[in-house]
Amino acid sequence: MASTAPFSTTSQIQYSAWPSKPPSKSSKPHKNLHFLSNQAPLTPLSASSSSSSSSSFPASLNPKSSRNLHLFNPLNDSSHDHLLEDRQSLENLMNLELRESDQIEGGKDEKRVFIQDPPWISALFLKGMQKLAHREVRVAFKDIEKRKYNLLRRRQIKYETEAWEGMAEEYRGMVREMCEKKLAPNLPYVKGLFLGWFEPLKEAIEKEQKLQRGKKHKTAFSPQIESLPADKMALIVMHKMMGLLMVGHEDGCIQVVQAAVQIGIAIEQEVRVHNFLEKAKKYQRNRTATDDEDGQRVENEILRKRLNSLIRRKKHVEVQKLVKSDEIKPWGRDIQAKLGSRLIHLLTETAFIQAPVDQLSDAPPDVRPAFRHRFKNLPRSPGQKIMKRYGVVECDPLILAGLDGSAKHMLVPYFPMLIPPKKWRSHDKGGHLFLPSYVMRTHGSRKQQEALKGVPRNQMQRVFEALDTLGNTKWRVNRQVLDVVETIWENGGNIAGLVDRADVPLPEKPTSEDPTELQQWRWSVRKAKKINRERHSQRCDTELKLSVAQRLKEEDGFYYPHNLDFRGRAYPMHPHLTHLSSDLCRGVLEFAEGRPLGKSGLSWLKVHLANLYGGGVEKMPHDARLGFVENHLADIFDSAQNPVDGKRWWLTAEDPFQCLAACINLSEALMSESPHSTISYLPIHQDGSCNGLQHYAALGRDTLEATAVNLVAGEKPADVYSEIAVRVHEIMERDSTRDPATYPSALLAKALTGQVDRKLVKQTVMTSVYGVTYVGAREQIKRRLEEKGHFTDDKLLFSASCYAAKVTLTALGELFQAARDIMGWLGDCAKVIASDGQPVRWTTPLGLPVVQPYYKSERHLIKTSLQVLALQQEGTTVSVDYYHIDFVEVRKQRTAFPPNFVHSLDGSHMMLTAMACRDADLRFAGVHDSFWTHACDVDLMNRLLREKFVELYSMPILENLHESFQTTYPGLKFPPLPKRGNFDLNEVLKSQYFFN
Repeated sequence: MASTAPFSTTSQIQYSAWPSKPPSKSSKPHKNLHFLSNQAPLTPLSASSSSSSSSSFPASLNPKSSRNLHLFNPLNDSSHDHLLEDRQSLENLMNLELRESDQIEGGKDEKRVFIQDPPWISALFLKGMQKLAHREVRVAFKDIEKRKYNLLRRRQIKYETEAWEGMAEEYRGMVREMCEKKLAPNLPYVKGLFLGWFEPLKEAIEKEQKLQRGKKHKTAFSPQIESLPADKMALIVMHKMMGLLMVGHEDGCIQVVQAAVQIGIAIEQEVRVHNFLEKAKKYQRNRTATDDEDGQRVENEILRKRLNSLIRRKKHVEVQKLVKSDEIKPWGRDIQAKLGSRLIHLLTETAFIQAPVDQLSDAPPDVRPAFRHRFKNLPRSPGQKIMKRYGVVECDPLILAGLDGSAKHMLVPYFPMLIPPKKWRSHDKGGHLFLPSYVMRTHGSRKQQEALKGVPRNQMQRVFEALDTLGNTKWRVNRQVLDVVETIWENGGNIAGLVDRADVPLPEKPTSEDPTELQQWRWSVRKAKKINRERHSQRCDTELKLSVAQRLKEEDGFYYPHNLDFRGRAYPMHPHLTHLSSDLCRGVLEFAEGRPLGKSGLSWLKVHLANLYGGGVEKMPHDARLGFVENHLADIFDSAQNPVDGKRWWLTAEDPFQCLAACINLSEALMSESPHSTISYLPIHQDGSCNGLQHYAALGRDTLEATAVNLVAGEKPADVYSEIAVRVHEIMERDSTRDPATYPSALLAKALTGQVDRKLVKQTVMTSVYGVTYVGAREQIKRRLEEKGHFTDDKLLFSASCYAAKVTLTALGELFQAARDIMGWLGDCAKVIASDGQPVRWTTPLGLPVVQPYYKSERHLIKTSLQVLALQQEGTTVSVDYYHIDFVEVRKQRTAFPPNFVHSLDGSHMMLTAMACRDADLRFAGVHDSFWTHACDVDLMNRLLREKFVELYSMPILENLHESFQTTYPGLKFPPLPKRGNFDLNEVLKSQYFFN
């Protein structure tokens, strides 16, 4: 964590250990010491020096003289005291040399004349010596850093290219050991399962490979199933199936189409890496081989030399181009699904599990299949009540019971990197060294992929630089917080936002035959099982996060390569332990580089702690937040020193683990002798105030809306959620006085009058700018009313939610009319485009091309060894009388465009700020509308993010969009731009609560 010990570079250096460096042939006399040479007539000292050495230094001052070098102490600074002290040392040294010269030449009676050098000569000379010493130390330090980097780089390459091979070798070794000792090794649960399945599945895959080779009429996936060794393929199938069950299962099952495609994708990725490595090994083997044909031999030798030269110079992109002729073509979803289905089929036939043996029972062992293929009714999409029949792979309950403790033994894809990611150069060049990396997550959208491939590189340069900046931020694990998390988790969880590790007990069946009572029992059982499924999924997720943290906690640091979603928002490519995730992840992560707090940093650390505590404190002025922290210093010290067994004040915070990390950092600073010099690694957050509405206010230039979302300076933060809640309450008060006979909602208004608060409307207000519908707002408010527990009758609850949603949306429309007008204009433009059968396209202010991926999907049926699968793919273009029509989702294109466009703007603002922070030598991390840096740098980052916001909206964004639509879609008529206000954007520069 933090450290208060000052670090003095000079005091730490052992000068006797400086690395020696041979003199350069082109070495020249010191430019500031030329007056010391060629002065023989002036002093005998200079005469003796010129006769004994060709150096430009006098003999007594020659830096090559080892007997004199240890007397020199390089200057720490240029203060007068140091100059006098070193000058005196130099004069003593010169007098000693002169006395020795007198003794040697004692027989001579010549009168000697000595001229004392001015004091600035010795100071200048010693200053040059200090520069020389520091240069040598820097060179040595760079050598050490280079060796360390190369070691980490080799580890990174090995992890990306040899992970499956290493795991296959591990299981082969365990199988050999088991056969030799006739005893099953004592392994963790999931490893024991894998060991039992590994050999039978490998043999089944080998048999299938042999069968496919012998077939005259080969299946569609025949070349692909032979593209990897059977043991690697077996491990990929087992790990992928278990991983899918851990993170996305529905009652212990996974849809066949999802599992098959995911396994096919994983196999294809490993085949690409495998083929590349095999090609490289082949070139290495051919280095000593001879070739009978001279022409072929010369060609191979040139290719080998070229390859080895590129590998030595770490030119991996060029290496990949060199062997591109052997690269496989993309398989496509059909091949991936067919291969995956066949491998799943083999897994269901070879994987078995045995129930624990009852010691008192004489029954034979209960051995049953670990996985079964069956058909099951499932929701068409998460949260929907519409059911549909799907083919699923269902795992045995015994497997499910042990999964949540097995994450540490699973292979995690796209693990954080030990070295900075490759710089982005194109749509598929950057990020990881060898793992497939793409600048955008297109999810198979062909038009988006074509747009990215066709854009000039210089147009995307700023996007690439921003992603590189985010990827170059070095992180590390906060071990103190991780220890607390692990202690709580080992004790059962259920506090600090961690899920309970125990299941809810199922209610016992009533002895009564009363139908009502039995129906109530069935509902209770169903509800308990649903809770247990959710808890199991959350436990698996927590285990995966902790397993990554445990594997990284001994590393000095690591990096997250970033890429974009189709709107231009940046995300880490690693899926589990990231700063975009939960409070647990954010509390466990911190910057790997520390910086002194400084005076302003100490204040920002206190404000940050108050913000994390929440409960309304984050809406107070900064002075009040500082006062809150001062009033709770005893609680903060106790939380830091005894987080598990103390008062545990940190657990009352809204973000407990982040609050604990801030308590530890702040207590360490305040308990040190110099709080301002304490080294802090903690990221300090600056969050936008309802950021979507901030962007709409800047687009619409409406002063009233700008004031409501803190674009204008104020004495305290404006709270738009509280303001909307007040308006909703006023409308309900007015409605409650109306006659229920003519206005039925009057009774609902009376019932809701005391229930309206900030929390009730917050989610609806927050999502209103992202296109929330009436139905979505109703469900959001319904969940909040359920939490309050005021309405027990479901019908009354539903009616109250409908009324409250309608009133909330009305209040929003009254307050943010300009934002509504812009949203309406964006939607109307999208409707014009989509009605013409085309997707909405635009280019972000940073040059990123965006194509909305909403098409009417086509069902594409393929026959596999398990079942007929229906793959969803983009609607194709058909031709009717030479007129091309794309099957686009008109409604989805229209409703999604306003929020997607605003997301592309907030992504642009974040990337502009990231590049500005890079240029100012700040460490930066971003979570969409939350910007992070060191405490000492918050003031500078605040200035930069405001300047970049003003710079972004000083562009004619809506005018440019309108013009691009007219250019891209000629012949279509678009509505005129909405009217806008005269708000001065420069007011943002003075608003301290714009981001806070």
